[in-house]
Amino acid sequence: MEIKIEQILPYPLKDFGFNESEIWKKNYTFSNDEIYQIVAHSGVGKSTLMNILYGDRKDYDGNVYFDNKNIKNIHINEWTKIHRTQLAYVFQGLHLFEELTLMENIQLKNVLTNHQSEEQIISWIKKVGLEKHLHQKAVHLSYGQRQRIAVIRAICQPFDFLLLDEPFSHLDEENQKILLDLIISESKKNKAGVIFTSLHEIHDKRLKNVIKL
Repeated sequence: MEIKIEQILPYPLKDFGFNESEIWKKNYTFSNDEIYQIVAHSGVGKSTLMNILYGDRKDYDGNVYFDNKNIKNIHINEWTKIHRTQLAYVFQGLHLFEELTLMENIQLKNVLTNHQSEEQIISWIKKVGLEKHLHQKAVHLSYGQRQRIAVIRAICQPFDFLLLDEPFSHLDEENQKILLDLIISESKKNKAGVIFTSLHEIHDKRLKNVIKL
């Protein structure tokens, strides 16, 4: 899949003068063999942009294309298929069920997709250092721990693009690198692209595509 953006501007941002910004007048192309980091401070529209790419928001000027098809013309039933097989997404709010355990939150999705083995999931949990919390309820975990759970849950499906909205905001440098390693490794296995947002630029030699809003 290739994603193209042509001069989009979310309606809510017009009231704040963003229609005068050169950033929102630009065109962008995202390839499914690259990693893209979108950097901006709060209130500029990072989450809005990600929700547009995921098909959750339609309130914008301009155009977004998936393989030359304008997403405004994608029917709701087609979006369901895209979400199951082409776009994996980690929302900024994570959308975890607090009364379910770490493992239950992940398996809730994997039962629907039947995409990963339990052994694979547990190996990812160990990789990000959460094996001791396997059966702990999400409500009792830190936000940084929840972020790692949400990423693992997201990759329990096939995907052409992995979208992540501020996935490293509550992680220290060491855990940030561990999670980034996992994201890059699994995206390569899927021959998929990665688009993630951040308040501050993450400096890593593997992150060559940086877009500053």
